Amino acid sequence: MPPKVFTTSQLQARTLKRGDRVRLVSGLPGVPQGSEGKVAMANGFTWNRYWVRLVDGRVVGHIDHDDLVRTKDYERYLVARGREAEEAELAALAAAEAAATGPQDGTDDDAGADGGSGEAVVNGVPVPAYLLQRSADARARLGA
Repeated sequence: MPPKVFTTSQLQARTLKRGDRVRLVSGLPGVPQGSEGKVAMANGFTWNRYWVRLVDGRVVGHIDHDDLVRTKDYERYLVARGREAEEAELAALAAAEAAATGPQDGTDDDAGADGGSGEAVVNGVPVPAYLLQRSADARARLGA
């Protein structure tokens, strides 16, 4: 049986509690990515943030939930983040290619929501072609 493939949101879904061993998934001022520590205090109701005691003895406060992952899940998180970045890049390239070529069968651009043609899938969620086209048009207007 192949190993289960997790997404970054699945690996960060559970709220951390005091005593959990964690690692930073993004660098903070004065603290590099990958630093290991232990949750000293967890607070917040709708916005979870943590105080973490690092292995070097420093205590860093107000770390957002999205900046931490359990130590045991750190390697899987990095793999999942890389995979999601590749998927997003491929979806953007496909959208740009679709926007550059336009409709091939003479249909109207707004008729792209026919269930599969021209849609990109990002994190398992289909993005309709008309939304991709709107984004491409907006980038063109802004000169990006």
